[in-house]
Amino acid sequence: MATNIVEVGGHPHAYELTPTTQSPSPVLVFVHGWLLSRAYWQPVVEQLADDFRCLTYDLRGFGGSQMQQVDTSSNPSAAVSTSMEALPGYTPADYARDLTELLQRLQLDKVWLVGHSLGGSIALWAAEQMPDRVKGVICVNSGGGIYLKEEFERFRAAGEKLVKLRPRWLCYLPLLDVMMSWMNVASPLSLAWGRQRLLDWTVAERDAALGALLESTTEDEVHRLPQVVSRLQQPVYFITGQKDTVMEPQYVQHLASFHPLFQSEEGNVIQIPNCGHLAMLERTDSVVENIQTILTRHRQTAQQA
Repeated sequence: MATNIVEVGGHPHAYELTPTTQSPSPVLVFVHGWLLSRAYWQPVVEQLADDFRCLTYDLRGFGGSQMQQVDTSSNPSAAVSTSMEALPGYTPADYARDLTELLQRLQLDKVWLVGHSLGGSIALWAAEQMPDRVKGVICVNSGGGIYLKEEFERFRAAGEKLVKLRPRWLCYLPLLDVMMSWMNVASPLSLAWGRQRLLDWTVAERDAALGALLESTTEDEVHRLPQVVSRLQQPVYFITGQKDTVMEPQYVQHLASFHPLFQSEEGNVIQIPNCGHLAMLERTDSVVENIQTILTRHRQTAQQA
């Protein structure tokens, strides 16, 4: 697919949109997580594009959605700013507003949002902001709603170090792609994905990387998310990895419990065995199968109504 650029809120956004299908299926909109990019959804999109029109895009400040691309080949020693004060405008609700404008610009209606990790929180906020446009949400490796002060402080401190210590020459350091292929997963990814993670980590805009981390992990923000889920009228599902150490299944269950579907016969939580925090890469077939099952179920329900 060709990469396209559209301006949203004065900021360029890179996206890819598959061709229209002959079926009346909803458009699937995929939202990536922190320090990642739209690339991680491609294995899923490749299996779904025949039946569903699919939109992948880079969040503001990540991947290709940057004000100025850095040419690491000409200056591999360039480094990000070491100033660590977060700027406003990077809450999940802010990113959801970006998505709202993006869908309006692309004239996409009747969509299901599929969000990974932080992208799941953004998808939930977007569903509340666009109740008529968003028909459902599927969160992958995404949960929360419980604020554990010491754990969050450690997580934020570690995240700040990840953002601060990113000289561009890390892209050329041997074996770092191997390390990235093992990070936060139950079984190693290919080296190609390890390198993709390394590149996305090093090129993310400093303000976005830091702002998205700090703004999404405050006590107030963590406690708002269950309230958002409880207000949603659309179906909401959660796909979790059994061995996810970043967003453990118990926290996914907790957030899912605030939605009415949690009490239904089928429930709204699906756990994938032997899977870590990158389910769309580790267990692509399982993620695709579950997305198809969920959408088929709600298509049949709509036809019967």
